[in-house]
Amino acid sequence: MSEFLNSVYQSVDEQHADKSAATRRQVVGGAAAALGSMGMLAWAQDAEAQLPTSNRNDAPNTVETIAAVAATAEVLATIVNTVGGERVPLDAVTTRNIRAAATEEKIHYEVLISDAVGGVPITKRIWVPNEVFASPTNLLTTLVVGDQVFINAYLLAGTVFARAGGLSGSRFARFAAEFMGAEAVHRALALQSLGRLGNDRVFMKFGQREAVTGLPTTGQPGFYRITDAVTILESAGFGFGKQGSKPGAFFEYDEVSRRTPTVEQTGVNTLTPS
Repeated sequence: MSEFLNSVYQSVDEQHADKSAATRRQVVGGAAAALGSMGMLAWAQDAEAQLPTSNRNDAPNTVETIAAVAATAEVLATIVNTVGGERVPLDAVTTRNIRAAATEEKIHYEVLISDAVGGVPITKRIWVPNEVFASPTNLLTTLVVGDQVFINAYLLAGTVFARAGGLSGSRFARFAAEFMGAEAVHRALALQSLGRLGNDRVFMKFGQREAVTGLPTTGQPGFYRITDAVTILESAGFGFGKQGSKPGAFFEYDEVSRRTPTVEQTGVNTLTPS
């Protein structure tokens, strides 16, 4: 039985601790039937298949590795949103949203590398495929897919940090939730600018398969190892400190970030995590 299902059934059992053992078994059985009717049993099997077979507390999922991957992802996001807002012809509202996203991704990066978190990016030199900036559709689709990768990564981070426990673990878990919420907004706005339903999620996607049609990642499951975030982005043609698999060009964070819109220019707020 999967770790996910074990956790659900244990929670159900604990909530009915005042009942007899026979009653608790009936309640747990009812929960299993309900999950089956919703298709959650199949999802749990898919999720379990994505986990390492040798050790479910997979080695890459350390605070240090998660902070490093997250910082590097925010380097990429700052570059793509900054350059996309400069180069790609977009309507005024979409341009404003992308410029604001660039500001926010830069602030995310600065928090991640601060003494409070201690993240160290893998690289600040990113290879970006030419196709990303070739059209509004390409840029917005890239943002939808990329922001979902970031959502998955921050949900994973929250899980890992919460499991660590203690004051620092709970604090980092909250940071991850705050970052994830911003990435969810970015994804929703990019979808809306594509003429699609922006607020299409009841829950932010973690291990489930991508249900949105017409994306490079349609039908693919989420990930449970933080390093898989890099693999997914590399499969889209991005390169981290090296040339990617598609025609493109290198962008240096230190150069691009000097052009990233400022807080005063974009009007974003809530500038520090709590």
